[in-house]
Formats: sequence, C-alpha cells, structure tokens
Amino acid sequence: MSLTTWITFIIAALIIAVSPGSGAVLSMSHGLSYGVKKASVTILGLEAGLLLIFFIAGAGVGSLLLASELAFNLVKTVGALYLIYLGFCQWRTRTGVAAQDAESGLKADLPSPQKRVLTGFLTNATNPKGIIFMVAVLPQFITGEAPLLPQLLILASTICAIDLAVMHGYAFLASSMQRFFRDARAVKKQNRFFGGILMAVGTALFFVKRGAPA
Repeated sequence: MSLTTWITFIIAALIIAVSPGSGAVLSMSHGLSYGVKKASVTILGLEAGLLLIFFIAGAGVGSLLLASELAFNLVKTVGALYLIYLGFCQWRTRTGVAAQDAESGLKADLPSPQKRVLTGFLTNATNPKGIIFMVAVLPQFITGEAPLLPQLLILASTICAIDLAVMHGYAFLASSMQRFFRDARAVKKQNRFFGGILMAVGTALFFVKRGAPA
C-alpha cells in the first residue's frame, strides 16, 4: 500500500466518521446523559461493531450479502427494528431521584458497562448502510499485488482510530451542554429528542435499497 493510498483512505475514513449517523447520535446521547468517560464504553462497542462490518466487507462476505436479497433484507430489518427499540427505550428512560453522577451531574439511570458495550456494538453491527459503504469503498484501497491481511489490518486500525476520536468528539461536545440539562424536565426532553432521532434513523433504514450508496 502506497503512502498516497493510505492518506486518501484517511480522508475517506474521516468523512465516514464525521457524517451524522446512528453511531454519532448514540455517542452524543450517552455523552450528554452519562459524561464522556462512561460514554467511552459505549464507543468501544461502536468500534467493535465497525470492525465487524469492516472485516465482513474485506472478506467478501459483504458482497455476498448484497447479492442475496433475503439476507440483505433480514439484516436491514434487524438493524432498523433494533434502532427503533433503542430509541423507544431512550424515549422512556426514567429521570428519577437516583444519586447524581459525579461526572455528568445528571439524574439518570446508568446502564451497566456490558449493556453499553452491547448497545454500541449492535448499533454499528446491524447497520446495513455501513456494510454497503464498506463494500463500495474498501476495494478501492486494496492492492491485488500485495497480501490482503496486512492491508486490511492497516486500514482497520486507521478507520477505527479515526472513528474512535470522532465519536469521542461528539460525546465531548454533547457533555459540554450538561449544564443546560440539570433538572428532570430538561433531561426528559433530551431523552425524547435523542430517542426520536434514533427511531427516525431506524425507520429510514427500511428504505435502504440493496446496492444503493450509503
């Protein structure tokens, strides 16, 4: 892989990461609700899901997935329903009188680290738009004359590092607004806002077509 190819991939990965999507919404939601440190656990789950679809695309399974209408629609439906479910849960999140989080200053139920990791993982792993984009973009940066695995590892490390930084940036920006969400009414509005966005993104996935650009 040439330096020019790698730099071009960095630019493409940055554009992918910055583009608003379910991962960005989840990072902002958890950053605002729980603070950056606790949102980091969610973001780790997002990166695990990102790496999964990356290697699915890199191994050629993604192409087979796009070639099968049944398999694609199955993944699409699972992903869409999961985001709608996630948004519904966010919408209904309680803002009770639990002890305040020392970092965020908000009164909100904090899911376990395992649940936050799983939420992040499933959010990216079940996103058919991510698979479509990877299948469309990744082959352009793979050189046929060089071994495949080293190239995939370099590209995976690059996209994961960039996405990790960008998602933390989204979480940090959201957490900086915590002072405006210190009462139960404001937290309730925040939960309904992000919950509504997640449900909207999930609904939009139903309209993603096989072979369409991300």
